[in-house]
Amino acid sequence: MDYYDLSAAVLADKISVQRSSISHLLSGRNKPSLDFVLKITSIFKDIDLQWLINGNGSFPQKTENSSTTSTPILFQNNEVSGKKIERIVVFYSDGTFDEYLK
Repeated sequence: MDYYDLSAAVLADKISVQRSSISHLLSGRNKPSLDFVLKITSIFKDIDLQWLINGNGSFPQKTENSSTTSTPILFQNNEVSGKKIERIVVFYSDGTFDEYLK
């Protein structure tokens, strides 16, 4: 819930369960049913079923494509929308930036 910045009430509404169901799960009174787990994974696609059920795996779920390239696929042909890319500027939250020239 913290990852998605959702309250218990909003989560309950989003997955169509009673708010008390979320409260009981969070307090440890009840364990999630299969229906509840399936509702979670159908709404939140980046939640790994194995992670949700037994804590194995990762959250958010990592994509199957583990190959990395130095150039994003979007820029591999040096064009976007038919226009040639001359430079890319990345701005950071601390006010600094990096500029990449082709």
